[in-house]
Amino acid sequence: MTAGSGTRSGPLTVGRAVDWEFAATTGAWLARQGPPSTDYTRYQVIDELAAASRRAELPVREVTALTVDGDVPDALVVDRPHWIRQAAQSMCVMTGGTDKPRGFLTGRVTGAQTGAVLAFISTGILGQYDPFATGVGNGGGKLLLIYPNVIAVERQLRLVPSDFRLWVCLHEVTHRVQFTANPWLVGHMSSALAIITADAGENVGRVVGRLAEFVRDRRGGGPADPNSGGVLGLLKALQSEEQRNALDRLLVLGTLLEGHADHVMDAVGPAVVPTVTTIRKRFDERRRHRQPPLQRIIRALLGFDAKLSQYTRGKAFVDEVVSKVGMERFNVIWTGPETLPVPTEIDRPERWINRVL
Repeated sequence: MTAGSGTRSGPLTVGRAVDWEFAATTGAWLARQGPPSTDYTRYQVIDELAAASRRAELPVREVTALTVDGDVPDALVVDRPHWIRQAAQSMCVMTGGTDKPRGFLTGRVTGAQTGAVLAFISTGILGQYDPFATGVGNGGGKLLLIYPNVIAVERQLRLVPSDFRLWVCLHEVTHRVQFTANPWLVGHMSSALAIITADAGENVGRVVGRLAEFVRDRRGGGPADPNSGGVLGLLKALQSEEQRNALDRLLVLGTLLEGHADHVMDAVGPAVVPTVTTIRKRFDERRRHRQPPLQRIIRALLGFDAKLSQYTRGKAFVDEVVSKVGMERFNVIWTGPETLPVPTEIDRPERWINRVL
């Protein structure tokens, strides 16, 4: 699907304004070192995470009742710089970027900014299923696990390492199963991203007007929408109606995917992860922990509060639907775009049940 048709100069995308190679290099250079550990510890956690990602596959398939064909692909266990390079490459694919950005200086500036953001994010992410990964087989997707961050969190929260590593893998493998069992999800995301990143060629006055309206709303307290603050709120202020609708679709999908994965993590239970109750309690406390002022500002600007809201709101949605209709009927949600929840249904699961089931 080509977005931005009808503009005077053809479709322009955000991705073509970024020097993605420079973003990857800058981000890898800025990445903080992981926690101190011996070679033995590093090799041990890498091997155990790789094995845990394979062990997690069967219980995830059993709980989700989703059918996945083929062998279980190996996860890629990486450090922070490696994750940054992979993330930059995937963002280039997602946003329609190219190897040669339009404008050398602009590409370098935006590349440096993107690299700095990726460096900040790289310290907090434990794992990720990347459906847009290239050159890795299995239809393009790849499961990445960031071992320095796993070590840091299990030490900070004083958790049983083997249990925590499997618990993390349960969440990320659920994402892999979601996408491999439902290949249409990648195209659905791509079409929405194409609309969001397209230059609509709008009159600058209209964009400035929406920006002013956004500033007035925030000054007056703003709407009680968890996705209205930070970068998400500013982005919506600068978007056309079509782009805002596409962003809403992506946010709802992200909420569903994260909530479903959290539901599966807990549903697997102590038979697979003996200390799951302790892990959940301490991990949730960590999510709510107050950060230093500067870090709180950065997290707010990057929309991390909205990301955390995805876990809690999404899990509540999945928990309620599954408790009322069972997992088999819940799985109707993966039929196609028309059966996904809409924004007004995430916090009112009975509306989705009435509309779809």
